[in-house]
Amino acid sequence: MKVQDLLATKGSHVISIEPDRTVREAVDRLVEHRIGALLVVDGETIVGIITERDILREAARHADRLDRRRVREAMTADLIVGVPEDDLTYVMGIMTRNKIRHLPIVEGRELRGIVSIGDLVWSCLDEAEFENRHLKEYITGGY
Repeated sequence: MKVQDLLATKGSHVISIEPDRTVREAVDRLVEHRIGALLVVDGETIVGIITERDILREAARHADRLDRRRVREAMTADLIVGVPEDDLTYVMGIMTRNKIRHLPIVEGRELRGIVSIGDLVWSCLDEAEFENRHLKEYITGGY
């Protein structure tokens, strides 16, 4: 299965935040949307990602100033990205090796969506369940 297949099912809407917003605003947006990461965008340009882990590190250093610290000060600017044609197993390997839980998907310079490790796990479980059912029906002649 390809990333584009997962995005076709999951959707391509991505919640984002601007780099000049506060870390506190990022926390509020994460909680509001029940997600673990926000892409950081400056106009049409992706400049980074801010995740729960980034915020936790920032809170450990500046707990009393989250309402004054800017997203650009806490975000990860060195992005690892995937493309829609990537296989899910390849993407899972990239995420595991780099210890990241969210992967922006881009095509050229255009954002196509974001996948989380949870999305990949659910997709693999669905695929395994389908294959298991198909094999059981084949073995038992239940067509």
